[in-house]
Amino acid sequence: MLETAFHTTEETFQGLVDVAPGRPVAVAVTDPRAEYPGAFPTELAEMPRAVESRRREYVAGRVAAHRAMEKLGLSARPVLSNRSRAPSWPRGLTGSLSHNDTTCIAAVARSSQVKSLGVDVEDESPLAPDLVATICTLEERAWLATQPEAARGGLAKLIFCAKEAVYKCQFPVSHRLLDFDAVLVTPDVDTGQFEATFLVDTGPFRVNHRLNGRFAVAGGLIHTAVVLPSGMAPS
Repeated sequence: MLETAFHTTEETFQGLVDVAPGRPVAVAVTDPRAEYPGAFPTELAEMPRAVESRRREYVAGRVAAHRAMEKLGLSARPVLSNRSRAPSWPRGLTGSLSHNDTTCIAAVARSSQVKSLGVDVEDESPLAPDLVATICTLEERAWLATQPEAARGGLAKLIFCAKEAVYKCQFPVSHRLLDFDAVLVTPDVDTGQFEATFLVDTGPFRVNHRLNGRFAVAGGLIHTAVVLPSGMAPS
């Protein structure tokens, strides 16, 4: 059953990142509760004093990244952390990692084909009401107010998940950390797509620059992805 769930999650994310013909993105999923061999010594050295749950989560994410590299026909290579604690992808690659309590996801592409990408996975539970004003802009909250009341918490969680994917996608390009009010997310619940509009200048992403993403809700999880093909990034 667990392997079936992972297969479904991989299929779901694969559908979200397949946005540009000839620019493949590979996806792999692991379980952060499991014990995996295969992490490189240099990766393990980054977690010398981590508690067991955090160590397993870290290793599961790296193993997922290695498997995604192999799906691209490449040998697995270490994925270390940069000064911002974000993944530092091997030369020639770009990627994104995400996890919750039950799932680790890695998406990897060749940087000659994809400039940057971001993925996020969250459980389907509604966003806590006391977090909505922190996560969602006034315009996003106005949109939520037009939706059926029973759906608003879940849609607020979708906005959070979409922003996480956007932030991961933009960071390797802008090298800027963003607050939640820096981007306006407009979901289209009928098509499974969303538009993210920058509300502040962020490196090469100027005010009103837009990134397009996709989302899906399946298996009790919200999945979001943003892919920025090479040649389409702002300069």
